[in-house]
Amino acid sequence: MADAEVTYETKSVRAIRGMESRTVAKWEADGWEIVSQTPGKLQTQITFRRPKPKSRWLLWAVGGGAVVIVLAIIIITGVIGERNAAVSENPSAASSESPSTPSESPSAGETTAQPTTEPENVTLTPENSSELAALLALTDYCAPSIAAFAAAHSGQTIEFPAYIGAMAPHDGASTRYDILLGAGDFSESAAPGPAFQFRDVNTTYDLHFTGTTPDTIGPRTNLIVTAEVDEYEPNSCLFLLDPISTAVR
Repeated sequence: MADAEVTYETKSVRAIRGMESRTVAKWEADGWEIVSQTPGKLQTQITFRRPKPKSRWLLWAVGGGAVVIVLAIIIITGVIGERNAAVSENPSAASSESPSTPSESPSAGETTAQPTTEPENVTLTPENSSELAALLALTDYCAPSIAAFAAAHSGQTIEFPAYIGAMAPHDGASTRYDILLGAGDFSESAAPGPAFQFRDVNTTYDLHFTGTTPDTIGPRTNLIVTAEVDEYEPNSCLFLLDPISTAVR
């Protein structure tokens, strides 16, 4: 009877084609059970489920209320104690000060806070940014640190060695593509870093090739990518970039 009353919550995520097993392993480690997989051109939609946890809001509310009360008593006691100590140590502090002595006030120059200026338009590379270097070495392309990096560096320029992992027409277009990028050199045995993507781009005009312009590009092509950080999509685990310049390695 207890099993019949179990209710489940479901979640659908999108995995890059070829990385489904990594995605499934990640969610199963968190207690989810795979229900179905629906493959697409670039991504596979995977549906998971797990038993809904029993509600414990009342227990948390009672426990939280007790903690709040205890903290309030401690804080109030501490404040009263500090005030009493201050009064006992300095009973005539107000009378000891000379009324003729003017209070010190900061000069006009001191009252104006000087803003901290940071260099603008600094291109982050694995060599000058340990944060970017760590990002490119990740083994989980859905790691929370990817979203944090994208939010912290939105609009900033990054440059790193990359390769094309996959290409597909954007919404059926004939000259515009969604290009999946990996970090480092192409390898069939390893795929570190986030799942970067150039979305809805023309390979002739939007990639802004420098140096020798290749006749064709495709999966396995190694590149040097300079791009602006756009956003990270948590549902698909895609890290969107806007291309600034591209060079073939």
